[in-house]
Amino acid sequence: MISLIDRLWYGKGRPLLLLTPLSWLYRTVAEARRRKAIKTHTQKLPVPVVVVGNITAGGTGKSPLTAWLVDTLKAAGWRPVVLSRGYGGNASDYPLLVTKDTLPSLAGDEPVMLAQATGTPVVVDPDRCRGAAFALEHALGDVLISDDGLQHYRLPRDIEFSVFDGARGVGNGALIPVGPLREPANRLDTVDYVIVNGAATTNDAGRVPPEALSGIKHSHMYAMNLQPTRLVNLKTGETRSPESLQGQKIRAIAGIGNPTRFFDTLKELGAKLIAVPFPDHHRFRPEDLGSEPGHMLVMTAKDGVKCSSFAPDNAWVLFVEATLPRALSESVLEKLRAISEAPTS
Repeated sequence: MISLIDRLWYGKGRPLLLLTPLSWLYRTVAEARRRKAIKTHTQKLPVPVVVVGNITAGGTGKSPLTAWLVDTLKAAGWRPVVLSRGYGGNASDYPLLVTKDTLPSLAGDEPVMLAQATGTPVVVDPDRCRGAAFALEHALGDVLISDDGLQHYRLPRDIEFSVFDGARGVGNGALIPVGPLREPANRLDTVDYVIVNGAATTNDAGRVPPEALSGIKHSHMYAMNLQPTRLVNLKTGETRSPESLQGQKIRAIAGIGNPTRFFDTLKELGAKLIAVPFPDHHRFRPEDLGSEPGHMLVMTAKDGVKCSSFAPDNAWVLFVEATLPRALSESVLEKLRAISEAPTS
């Protein structure tokens, strides 16, 4: 299943080359915004700030990485708080403190999913600086994790992650709209970690060689893989193993940035599927969930939070968890310790 975006941005060549002047304009505006935001930075926040994002448009696996970071930090004694823009939500007031019961229509699908998956405070605000101030004022935690915040330069940060889809990489290497890049590839020179979701080749420490990502070199480039953990029925809460999909006929729906990865996971589990992709952050309606007789309906956790109130009896969510090298967690924790122990000016 190859989408139009895959053909235009992630295929061979640059079919949209005639739009190059728009790419130059996009780059000029983006770099000007970055310089202005950095110049007007507020003083460093009293707690460490970790930013998870990407320099490409579309889904790369930022939310699973954010969930992994939350779990890793909690296990080490930290109290993380997630900051999110809340894309797709429409709350009347911000900041919004998200719980597992918050409506996705208010907070957005990803913040609700993260709140349910991690049990940690999630603060939604299009102005992440205001969200950070809210988290600090209410003493919600001692480290802030900004989900999809790499280009939100007004928020001071201590550690930056940039995530790539291992199959797509940097695509044709051009900036929007000719290619998928939000920022030039040399932006990676300034981030702390580059994470490759689904990297096929790594060394013993879980690091990814340059040839795995269009020759991009980074001293801290690690592989991330998403492992299916369980199937949960949206109506009853019944849990099954992912292996139970072997030989099952299913209708698979996905309103995420890269639905092909989800569909491929189901195929690897042995499912016989009818794949139905929707736009990222799609607002599902009951009629979207209609399934063929004798088929299970399987969706992502991100879509499940939006469909739980009207899901049919045969609707299931496939949950996945990110796995990353121990060397990465040790490096992140070491950086955080150094940041927290550094004297404040």
